Amino acid sequence: MAAEIQPQPQARKPCLLSKIEAFQEVVTSAVIIPKEDGVISVSEDRAIRVWLKRDSGQYWPSVHHTMPCKYSHPLCVIEFVLSEDYNKMTPARTYQAHQGRVTVVLFVLEMEWLLSTGQDKNFTWHCSESGQQLGTYRTAAWVSGLQFDVETRHAFVGDQSGQVTILKLEQDICSLVTTFKGHTGNVTALCWDPVQRVLFSGSSDHSIIMWDIGGRKGTAIELQGHNDKVQGLCYASHTRQLISCSSDGGIVIWNMDVTRQETPEWLDSDSCQKCEQPFFWNFKQMWDSKKIGLRQHHCRKCGQAVCGKCSSKRSTIPLMGFEFEVRVCDSCHESITDEDRAPTATFHDSKHGIVYMHYEPTTGNLLTSGADKVIKVWTETNGCIFGSQIREGTFTRLSLIHLPKRLGLFRLLLTNPLTF
Repeated sequence: MAAEIQPQPQARKPCLLSKIEAFQEVVTSAVIIPKEDGVISVSEDRAIRVWLKRDSGQYWPSVHHTMPCKYSHPLCVIEFVLSEDYNKMTPARTYQAHQGRVTVVLFVLEMEWLLSTGQDKNFTWHCSESGQQLGTYRTAAWVSGLQFDVETRHAFVGDQSGQVTILKLEQDICSLVTTFKGHTGNVTALCWDPVQRVLFSGSSDHSIIMWDIGGRKGTAIELQGHNDKVQGLCYASHTRQLISCSSDGGIVIWNMDVTRQETPEWLDSDSCQKCEQPFFWNFKQMWDSKKIGLRQHHCRKCGQAVCGKCSSKRSTIPLMGFEFEVRVCDSCHESITDEDRAPTATFHDSKHGIVYMHYEPTTGNLLTSGADKVIKVWTETNGCIFGSQIREGTFTRLSLIHLPKRLGLFRLLLTNPLTF
């Protein structure tokens, strides 16, 4: 009897839905307007634009607001209110937050808190209802990533030293919970999943680390799938997929609904742990055995110190996060099956160097802005990349909080305008 051939499932891939190209400068931040064919963008020419999709399929700006030159060297955060028809934007409040340029801003709707960090190495939080500063905390280095968990009131702070710090926030008190470091470069992006209680951090060292905060065992899973600096991270909890992008234009969609394994600690040894040949600094064994010392390597699967001859093979190990081929010892290479090599991520080329990324969960669409001064909106061939989660609601307030990072450079956060 002939064997039954099961068809392989088609891998989902992003499909370019729209492009916005009418920019004179690089767009440093942009967001998709929830439940509306629209985009809000901020560019290096200090311009804030609201784009609405017309019947022709083209995006046209309904609001074009240029910030005065006095905000070119900002020490503050400014909040705007956008009208329900998206045709008017009004300044609402100015927060005098920092003594240095603001780097990250985050609005917590449930707490009515505005969190911000600056190059003055201060982390501050304000009450968005009164505008009053509630507290401040001094960080070890200036912060480049910020997330917040509403349930526990923990702030996750990633900085230029590669360190991630967890802070406990009360109304006017901030206390240090713990710090951890796994990156060799600075932290460039953070993403928090409050359901699984895991934190994702991306870095200029091209890697992503998944920190299991809820498990309380210090588990850290590495994800190696980029060839350049990680620029953005987004997580879709209902499909358990992580999306990451890098400055070379790569977009990676990771399946997080698999049991992943921690990478082993690299073991120390003065000789190869397979053939026992001495490494080049082991002068005594080199003299005794009359052999030339060898260079030390490490197997990415078992962590043992091995020589080049005993680790001549390469393999992917997707469940350990290695989607690219890495060095493994010969014995580990023999133990890795084709099933172990099955990829857990898909790779896509956005065809522009990504500067910023935004994922809108109500539609499942993805936005990227690039060094080519173009915004691209992506969807999946059957409608969305991750699957959408539509919720009913009405627009009651749309706050646009922007801040310049350096001369003419703005960052943007669109607060959640939906009430239920």
